[in-house]
Amino acid sequence: MIVSEELKEKLRNLAGKYENADFITGDPCRVLKRYTEQADVETAAFIAAVLAFGRRDQFLPKIDYILDLSDRDGGPAEWLRSRHYTDTFIPSGTDKEKKFYRFYSYSDIIDVFNALNHILQENRTLGGYFSGRYSAACTEAGCSTLPLAPVICAAFESCSAVPHGKDTANKRINMYLRWMVRRNSPVDIGLWSWYSPADLIMPLDTHVIQEAEALGLLPPKSSGSIKTAAALTDAMKQIWPDDPCSGDFALFGLGVDENRV
Repeated sequence: MIVSEELKEKLRNLAGKYENADFITGDPCRVLKRYTEQADVETAAFIAAVLAFGRRDQFLPKIDYILDLSDRDGGPAEWLRSRHYTDTFIPSGTDKEKKFYRFYSYSDIIDVFNALNHILQENRTLGGYFSGRYSAACTEAGCSTLPLAPVICAAFESCSAVPHGKDTANKRINMYLRWMVRRNSPVDIGLWSWYSPADLIMPLDTHVIQEAEALGLLPPKSSGSIKTAAALTDAMKQIWPDDPCSGDFALFGLGVDENRV
């Protein structure tokens, strides 16, 4: 679709309104400010992204529970490298197949921790590891750039808590990538300078879809698919060609704004 000049201006204003330091209040991205070491920031953010679905008042305490445990052992990166999570994450006497959050069991989350442990045993940071995997994927495909989310997901192929479907919009991983890649933001931290913000895909959640449909950026009853996410990203590139995920703040911010008029 062609985005009108009037709508472009409206979305620019909305992005400017919502992309500010107050955005992190009550948002899973608040973990980005919890640590200073890159390995801890990346690891905490990945754990937060995996659990960031459903109601905030339900998943934020689960994220805090994990990070509070890790902080007793030197922070999330060291906690995972040392495998101390095997002793502290599951409360004594708890069946590991008991649900930890929604349909994910303690065992499902342990699978994610094991995958992170494997990465961090041989790499100082997640970013260093994924940079190498991304370069290898580009070389194999014979191209200069690729979507990054599938490269991330491939490292967690045994983890049910990390989506792998070819058609999925992969909202949580694309949100994680927005955090890691976008620069010069009061919210996102831009640690991964080896990937371009221009190549990010919009994180597609219910709020974003609803607002995009209401503004005519997506057709009614759009599905939460990678095709829909790509179409919305293309529309955002008409406004922000080098940074389409600026549109996430405009649409998501509008969707959760209780004081909108």
